[in-house]
Amino acid sequence: MELRETPPAPALRFQVLGPVQAWLDGRQLALGSPQQQAVLTMLLLHAGRPVTTQDLVDGLWGDRPPTQAVAALRTYVSRLRTVIEPRREVRRPAEFLVSVADGYALHIPAEALDMTVFEHLAAEAATARNAGDLDNAHQLLVRSLALFAGRPLTGVPGPYADAQRQRLGERQVSVAEDRCALALDIGLHAEVVGELNSLTAEHPLRERLRELLMLALYRCGRQAEALGVYTDTRKLLIDELGVEPGAGLSTMHSRILAADPALTLPAVPAPPAAAREEGPAAPPAPAQLPADVSDFSGRAEMVSDLSAVLMNATGQAVVVTSLAGIGGVGKTTLAVHVAHRVRAEFPDGQLYVDLRGAGASPADPAVVLGDFLHSLGVTENPDSLEQRAALYRSLLASRRMLILLDNAQDSEQIRPLIPGVSGCAVLATSRSRLAGIPGAHLVDVEELTPEEALALFSAIVGEQRVAAEPEAAMAVVTACGFLPLAVRIAAARLASRPRWSVSDLARRLADQRRRLDELQLGNLAVETTIGLGYGQLSPAEARAFRLLSVVDSPDLPLPAVAALLGTDEAEAEDLAEALVEANMLETFSPGRYRYHDLLRLYAQRQNERSGDDAEQQAAVLRLLDLLLATVRNAARAIEPDDQLPEPLNVPGSAGIALITNAFAREWLRTETALLLSSVEAAVQGPGLLLRPAVDLLIILGSLVEDPTHGMRVRRMLEAAEHNAGRYGDPAALARVHFVFGTLQSITNDFQGAEQSLRKSLGLQDADDMTVLQSMAANDLGIVLSLANRPGEALPFFEQALAISRVVGAPIGEARLLGNMARAQLGLGMVETAVRSVTEAVATARASKNGPCLADTLYQLGVVLSSADNPATAAEHLRESHRLYQSQQNRLREGYTLARLSSALLAAGQQAEAAEAAEESLAIGLEMDSAYCQGLASAALGEALLALAQPARGLACLRGAHAIFTRLGVPEASPVADLISQQHTEPLSPPAP
Repeated sequence: MELRETPPAPALRFQVLGPVQAWLDGRQLALGSPQQQAVLTMLLLHAGRPVTTQDLVDGLWGDRPPTQAVAALRTYVSRLRTVIEPRREVRRPAEFLVSVADGYALHIPAEALDMTVFEHLAAEAATARNAGDLDNAHQLLVRSLALFAGRPLTGVPGPYADAQRQRLGERQVSVAEDRCALALDIGLHAEVVGELNSLTAEHPLRERLRELLMLALYRCGRQAEALGVYTDTRKLLIDELGVEPGAGLSTMHSRILAADPALTLPAVPAPPAAAREEGPAAPPAPAQLPADVSDFSGRAEMVSDLSAVLMNATGQAVVVTSLAGIGGVGKTTLAVHVAHRVRAEFPDGQLYVDLRGAGASPADPAVVLGDFLHSLGVTENPDSLEQRAALYRSLLASRRMLILLDNAQDSEQIRPLIPGVSGCAVLATSRSRLAGIPGAHLVDVEELTPEEALALFSAIVGEQRVAAEPEAAMAVVTACGFLPLAVRIAAARLASRPRWSVSDLARRLADQRRRLDELQLGNLAVETTIGLGYGQLSPAEARAFRLLSVVDSPDLPLPAVAALLGTDEAEAEDLAEALVEANMLETFSPGRYRYHDLLRLYAQRQNERSGDDAEQQAAVLRLLDLLLATVRNAARAIEPDDQLPEPLNVPGSAGIALITNAFAREWLRTETALLLSSVEAAVQGPGLLLRPAVDLLIILGSLVEDPTHGMRVRRMLEAAEHNAGRYGDPAALARVHFVFGTLQSITNDFQGAEQSLRKSLGLQDADDMTVLQSMAANDLGIVLSLANRPGEALPFFEQALAISRVVGAPIGEARLLGNMARAQLGLGMVETAVRSVTEAVATARASKNGPCLADTLYQLGVVLSSADNPATAAEHLRESHRLYQSQQNRLREGYTLARLSSALLAAGQQAEAAEAAEESLAIGLEMDSAYCQGLASAALGEALLALAQPARGLACLRGAHAIFTRLGVPEASPVADLISQQHTEPLSPPAP
């Protein structure tokens, strides 16, 4: 690149040490598409030397250029010329981006490119170091590294950019190593520990960084930690590369073990000649910020907002901004990144300290003040904290400085470190919200968005590797809970294992029991980071943190928290809010709490380590007691006169009061996940948890008819069946088989439902007149009716009806009469069926029970349709549909609309019939109900045939036939007859 005077106008400046950007007279330029930026990058990095057209094509597209590559290249160059020289007259030759033979060259002043300035500063630093001017060398390297505004060439495509990105990244780390070494040489060992921790986390296999970290820790009096770095590094090198540490690291280890006196203090070089002649110079402005990470990703809006707050640090008071969040969420990384972004606004320097607030020995503010005063040129510190704070405030009163207080324990720790007048700004990070600082700007730092997490993962692993397996990459960052520390560790592990695929890592992280073990690398581990926060909790808070994880629910309402902890709601809320304040728990709406996924895993691991199974089981039992009582309250609110099955364990809790039907349904919708998670936890446990869990499932199954939970409930039932058999509990086993039968019926496994319900009845005493036996007999009758076996079904309906009349259950009696009518209809007893179902509707209306009335009206509509009274049938089905809609019973809505379609068609209303069938089919698909889809497809096919749309109608009928044949239900036969009547191609066998 030519070294020549900058043209008087315009003044150009380019950035490649971060996103590729350009400015003209202080105004940022729009550089166009990523491909256009790639062309500019190649020209910039060739430093004024010509680049041939072929080299530009190869660098941009590699071995797969587009057919019009050269034409596209010329377009990019033309646009860049317009952007760089907007005032250039038409046909006047370009001054900067010029054509040279078969290619182009970009002639700009050396100081116009940040990379050239970076290398110039690094070279000056080397010269100063060789001359013994270590302080100046250190300052020059600090200035050079501050030029990095993120990952070099961010987002620029092409093989050339990929290679240069890697080269510049390597150069950045190399210079950072040199700066840390210089910092140690001039006694800044305490200031450099945090930066070295970050650098070793990003580059775990660079031994020189580990060596420098060991020396820095040793000089800070942290010998055990220094030796631990060596142990961790040696294990990492052996595990990853199969090699022992190199000579430098091994020598440092030996010297620390031997307490080599030469390690204690840095060698003090002879001062430069100028310094000897002129006497002591004023100390340089402190520049203690740790290095910014090269792959900072996301949080653009937050970075912008924080920068604006800090840069506007004027007015009457000091600007104090506090970042709070869980361990590993990236508070320090964000704070350092923002601090570097605004450092030019604080010309008098930047102070930094790690306050070790999450550790066992937080930093003493008096000691911190002593270090700060030393950095400000004070040679002899006052003795007391108050005197040091007063001197500190006096020195900063006339300066504009940025103070970064990292990892604070609480407000009291940082209060003495806040300057007294405006002009300075304080940026603090802490796991808890520092609400005790008046006027502080409090910011909660949350996990990255999925897109931001993926960008960070890509920046470390490599974009090509992630692009080859995008779904696996998303699975990895999701398993990391989008926590930056976890994503960084996972990515670093993958980056250091070139033979692993992204899918390999995703599979390892999929195992929740091992996930925390997988998320560690060297001396960096998610579990350790979370453990620091856990160690700060009081015994009561730690107990609460553990116990709330015994149920794997997405979130917990306050009554459930109180039940798990065995306290009243007021005390439970105090404990939960204390955990929220410590960022060990989250709350996004009043009275509801949840874990971050990785914190839940950590809490569950602490439960395993505590070994207190009895306390954990008691917590689950208390929760089941609350939920069972509340679900029974919900059932009574929804169907006030219905009989509930007798519980094996009578709840001791009164449960949550659910007075109205709407309130009960809303509670069930909101807490379905909690209810299922609680049963899930209980069925795996001892016998004392099994019975209330099964009691809960029975009632829940009748209230939440959602087949989408089918596989999850099936797994619970399989575990419950195994444990009930193991504990020799026939009463629990009878209930398990009953719920199994209900589930199988909902999911259209009618053969399995018949077997399960017969098992349930077989385990009950035939002479017992229980609600459970009536329910099992009724459900078995329904399954047999669906299988076109009405003669077998009728006795079970009669058995259930007799029990209902004994126990005084008019609601059950009404439903049974409706079900019996369907069996009677199947036996050709049409008049008897009409009488039975009419009595059923009358009984239901008298009870004022909405769900029961909807069910019996549905049965009446089906019977009347078969009795050649479609118009009346349609009226009853419409009323039934309205009731199901008000009850938000989607599956029953779907069934009713399919039956209504058939009735409307029989009444000659073909268009209305098709509309009802379409809506029914949509519901069947939504609820994943094959039987509903079959009914709807059959009704729609008939309606379309009547509307003179035979091709589409036959397609619907064939779909219905395939479904009914797969389910093994009798509806397949009449559909096959309809298809045959059309005299079209023969019926093909159903899909397997």
